[in-house]
Amino acid sequence: MFRKILIANRGEIACRVIQTARQMGIRCVAVYSDADANARHVALADDAFHIGPAASSESYLCVDRIIEVARQSGAEAIHPGYGFLSENTGFAEASEAAGIVFIGPPSAAIAAMGSKSAAKAIMEKAGVPLVPGYHGDDQSPGTLRTEAEKCGFPLLLKAVAGGGGKGMRVVKSIDEFDDALAAAKREAQNAFGNPDMLIERYLTQPRHVEIQVFCDRQGQGIYLAERDCSVQRRHQKVLEEAPAPGLPEDTRKAMGEAAVRAAQAIDYVGAGTVEFLYDVDGSFFFMEMNTRLQVEHPVTEMITGQDLVAWQLKIANGEPLPLTQSQVQIYGHALEVRVYAEDPDHDFLPATGRLRYLRTPEETPQVRIDTGVREGDDISVHYDPMIAKLVVWAEDRPQAINRLVTALEQYRIAGVRNNLSFLHALADSKPFRDAELTTGFIEDHHQLLFGDQTQNSEESLVLAATFVMAHRQAQATLSKDPTDPDPWSPFAKPGHWRLNAVSAETLKLALNGTVHELQVTTQPRGYRVTTAGRSHWVEADLLDDRLDIVIDGHRRQLFGQIHGQDITLFDRGKTLRSTIHRETFTSDDLATEGSLEAPMNGAVIAVQTRKGDRVTAGQTLVIMEAMKMEHAIKAPADGIVSEVFYAEGDQVAEGAELIAIDVTDDVTETET
Repeated sequence: MFRKILIANRGEIACRVIQTARQMGIRCVAVYSDADANARHVALADDAFHIGPAASSESYLCVDRIIEVARQSGAEAIHPGYGFLSENTGFAEASEAAGIVFIGPPSAAIAAMGSKSAAKAIMEKAGVPLVPGYHGDDQSPGTLRTEAEKCGFPLLLKAVAGGGGKGMRVVKSIDEFDDALAAAKREAQNAFGNPDMLIERYLTQPRHVEIQVFCDRQGQGIYLAERDCSVQRRHQKVLEEAPAPGLPEDTRKAMGEAAVRAAQAIDYVGAGTVEFLYDVDGSFFFMEMNTRLQVEHPVTEMITGQDLVAWQLKIANGEPLPLTQSQVQIYGHALEVRVYAEDPDHDFLPATGRLRYLRTPEETPQVRIDTGVREGDDISVHYDPMIAKLVVWAEDRPQAINRLVTALEQYRIAGVRNNLSFLHALADSKPFRDAELTTGFIEDHHQLLFGDQTQNSEESLVLAATFVMAHRQAQATLSKDPTDPDPWSPFAKPGHWRLNAVSAETLKLALNGTVHELQVTTQPRGYRVTTAGRSHWVEADLLDDRLDIVIDGHRRQLFGQIHGQDITLFDRGKTLRSTIHRETFTSDDLATEGSLEAPMNGAVIAVQTRKGDRVTAGQTLVIMEAMKMEHAIKAPADGIVSEVFYAEGDQVAEGAELIAIDVTDDVTETET
């Protein structure tokens, strides 16, 4: 077995590989960029080498630099993780040329599956069922348009070299095709350096079911059950589970055998995933093969009891598969959710910030957390915003869902927008519990999953006000002079103390964009909180971040954190954010009605208007990119562009004004 390996990756997957390697007595070498000098994977590794600036193109994607570090450190093998160079043919070839074992498939196998169009041709010969569409070499817009009309609508445009939902567009009619093609090609070029597209018929109610395969150097191949990854946003997975609910045994077997045929058709070695679309009529179609370890591999580990990273290391070392197909056993049910720094209420836009407060569920054999961050770490604009993977196991699916819901209620993050509340609503929803799974699940159940933000706002205000008062009391107690002989002195208590009267104050809280005024009266045993003309009697006890509270006789427990004026409360899976409002005057008050701001930190990749242009509501004006995902900034109303503040290639911060528009009530039509 190898004595030392280099992990050509960062974050959660680097930490995951280190964990198994260490158990096997293998020393690990990490690489890091400027942004990751203090990262968790660097701290866990035996050795770590700096490889460049924060931008991945200048660090984690630099093949020569990583190979040189492998040589310098004495690493015998390289584990590529997922993302970055994991499916890069040149990287595998460079490793092989340097005499360093690539812990993955041969470069020829990566190349065969690296182009989705070429992969489909190979699968067709291997007898693996394909979705109708076009995957030819002629990439002229005219040919693609003609093939699109032949395929029929709706259809899916997909980057041939793509992955992770990038370079992908659903097109509902021929009228949308040209704009969608241009956007998908541009995104594919930026993300993969290859703008080529393939076309597939878009199935309206499919499930995304994938098979975990493994092949050794002796030519043997097996599949380790399947995973259902249907719950997605922007074609990127949000929740995965194994085994796939309701999949007939004969379909499972047929799909698994087709996946092994697909792998053996390209002389595959190591871990791979063959992804299928599973239609409502029971048919399934090859979608793509990922020639690496998947993000969601833990759910397969949980139901099979196998360590897939250990399998990768053994097979790369020339050992045969640890099990035969007949020896693969499935136990129970597992679920995984991806905890992201993103804003679900604004189309899941990536978020950045510092994890100033981070609490996770207790890890047990049934609850697992794979992460690459710690409290105090920054979520950077340079990399994928995944914070962690939360994985649970139970004897059956209903129990596994209950366990996941409970674990999500124990997961608490403040400092950066995240999807924890959304994940909780998703996991606890009736359609999900009933396994009504399709790739359109989130869109189909949007109202159920997002709900009304103003719902229970009065209760949220009372909770926030109580937490503020209890926090002030706790801070006053901590800062009090320990030599004071009278701990019950009224001068030690917060608030406006007055002789023979209770302490009362007005507290203004901003919630969901609206400022609310509350009257809070502090009394010996609690608080009287009045808002919107209704009064509530509250008793509260704050211990660290836990608030034991009784509101009008209803006893409950929640957790919270205050940073400056920002209040974050965690209440049974919901994250409630509010702000202590102060009357201030900022530059924001001067913003014009028609101004448009950057919704995130990122780069301007296209400016599609000029000063003086007449624009209409909904027209795309600027296209931004963050974390390799595009976001279109559209005109909120008809008007005339009065200023363009940024050019293509500029980096902008969240909230920066990009375009100013003089809004007009009446736009005169040009005579023809």
